Amino acid sequence: MMERFYNPVLVKELKLRFRSFKSFSGLMFYLAVLCIFIAGFLLLTTEFTGKGFFRPDTSFMMFAVLTILQMALVLFITPSLTAGAISSEREKQTLNILLTTTQSSTQIVVGKLLSSVAFLVLMLVAGLPLYSLVFLFGGVSPSQLISIFLFYLVTVVAIGSIGVMFSTITKRTIVAMIATYGSIIFLGGITAFFFFLTMAFHQMGNAVGTSTSFMTYFWASINPGALMLTLISPEMGDALAELSGVKLPVWITYLIAYVFIIVLCLTIAIKKLRANMKSNR
Repeated sequence: MMERFYNPVLVKELKLRFRSFKSFSGLMFYLAVLCIFIAGFLLLTTEFTGKGFFRPDTSFMMFAVLTILQMALVLFITPSLTAGAISSEREKQTLNILLTTTQSSTQIVVGKLLSSVAFLVLMLVAGLPLYSLVFLFGGVSPSQLISIFLFYLVTVVAIGSIGVMFSTITKRTIVAMIATYGSIIFLGGITAFFFFLTMAFHQMGNAVGTSTSFMTYFWASINPGALMLTLISPEMGDALAELSGVKLPVWITYLIAYVFIIVLCLTIAIKKLRANMKSNR
């Protein structure tokens, strides 16, 4: 039974990734940025005295900014881990050898993806002790932290799937990385632009109310930053529902959209992996 789920590609990638100095130097950089932010926030709050009363609302503000910062760092790091999953094998001329083994395309693609996701999960878990300061001062419930980390995981897998897909359909790692960062810019920046644009049209009344309201909800529901804000502050989710007239919670639409992205990207990567080898012959 265990042999059925055993993935040699995943085991090999995990060993290589977790034994490399580059991976743990990246982890050190990630934690250093978070520590510098928290130290700076505490110094600013206490007016550089290191003493003072730390109110729960201030602790909540630190939690909110730390959550957005951590999401930004994860989105920045993910393409560098996944965009070269397949294309790097092609550049090293080891892809054809890998494809002649008994491993299926699904095992290869999923193994490459999960090895990258495992390291990203390690980064998220390594940052958990920093959140202990938030619970020390109050203002945040454990359920909020759990829900945010679950959606971190969904977002990481989705972005990782996009990176693996571009790594499969392109021949160069740099091209796959640029395409993956472009996808992140679309999901994080372009959707925010369209959200504010449709919201402005809705407030001015220059478009059909229902369609504009739905599009405002749609752009917000696929934006990682908007989701984090609604999870941190449920009142913002209620305000968006009232504005758009859509009663479905943002997190449900986000989950459906990103699961669809994961399935679509992995399906394309699996289908194109051996097709590209045949076309290169």
